[in-house]
Amino acid sequence: MTDKTVQTKQQRGFVNWFNERYPWADFWRKHLSEYYAPRNFNFWYFFGSFSLLIFVGQILSGIWLVMEYTPTADGSFASVQHIMREVRYGWLVRFMHTTGASAFFAVIYLHMYRGLIYGSYQRPRELLWLIGMAIYLMLLFEAFTGYVLPWGQMSYWGAAVITSFASAIPYVGDMILVWLRGDFNVTGVTLHRFFSLHVIAVPLLLVVLVFVHLVSLHHVGSNNPDGIDIKKHKDKNGVPLDGIPFHPYYTVKDLVGVAVFLFIFCYIVFFMPTMGGLFIEADNFLPANPLQTPPEISPVWYMTPFYAMLRAVPNKFLGLLTMAAAIALMFVLPWLDRSSVRSIRYKGLASKIAICIFVISFVGLGYLGHEAVSPLRTMCARIFTVCYFGFFLLMPFYTAKEKTKPLPERVTE
Repeated sequence: MTDKTVQTKQQRGFVNWFNERYPWADFWRKHLSEYYAPRNFNFWYFFGSFSLLIFVGQILSGIWLVMEYTPTADGSFASVQHIMREVRYGWLVRFMHTTGASAFFAVIYLHMYRGLIYGSYQRPRELLWLIGMAIYLMLLFEAFTGYVLPWGQMSYWGAAVITSFASAIPYVGDMILVWLRGDFNVTGVTLHRFFSLHVIAVPLLLVVLVFVHLVSLHHVGSNNPDGIDIKKHKDKNGVPLDGIPFHPYYTVKDLVGVAVFLFIFCYIVFFMPTMGGLFIEADNFLPANPLQTPPEISPVWYMTPFYAMLRAVPNKFLGLLTMAAAIALMFVLPWLDRSSVRSIRYKGLASKIAICIFVISFVGLGYLGHEAVSPLRTMCARIFTVCYFGFFLLMPFYTAKEKTKPLPERVTE
């Protein structure tokens, strides 16, 4: 018996020993090698795997940053400068983390847009959509708490402005405001509280939600650009005729997409990590000064659409409700769409016009939320806000009445 044969038998023995104690082989078959995904996945299906990649990267880079970070009002800004200037490759880890935050939201928004145009929120994927929206909500909170940690000018005043909106809530607003800040003003207590949430509580919840999201996806099956069920047509072995194993076909395809994504990501990290103030504002390179307010206070770009809605409403409490309602409507989207088809490919003209207006409104609000307030910009923000809400509130009517195209029997290439 050759050494190679003995080594192979030892490997098989270890695999069998491991499988008896942990169902790795079953996991591999159920979720990769025998998980059949539609054969017509296109460009839009890259962003789910990209988001998982960035999530892991954010956790790893965050761990390294925490090793050198000091979560106190006196030491946080100095510790960030220490990471940037004195820790070996600390600047790289920090820029990977800050760029990763923006990249995370970029791919999440594109991932959500894909679900929107292909009807991935419709039956039987309503729960999958709700879990995804819960992840999005937690990501917003995670981003906000992380935004405060550098304790620069924008970090401090951003925390002061955003938390102050809680005071607009009748009766309990002031109580909630003190609870959020841990003090009557934004202080080191606020910083330490946000640090705990950003590093421990919210990431743990996100890990659970991502796991549940993936389990739910593999239970109901992936949607496709045609929006039809591939399980209706199977061969004699029960394999979908329009499906292919996720591994190796889509794992290899995703690796190609990941290579392109990492090239773009690394280019931004090395050559334009601040993205002209979109990723890191210039004022955040200055230490927090409670006595000097920056000329303009606005959140990072991925929160500006909702910030623009808030500013567009004259009343502070109504603005807060508008911002909350804008996110809440996304949760009930599966029950607003009355169309008999899922994909935008087969929906009527009304749905196609509506989705275009929605995208223009969302992007327009994002731009306006980053700019200084003016009468013209406020008026535009109000128009875009009405269009945004109209997309959701009118959906039960135009999706129910529009004429749709006939669905194909099998998925198209």
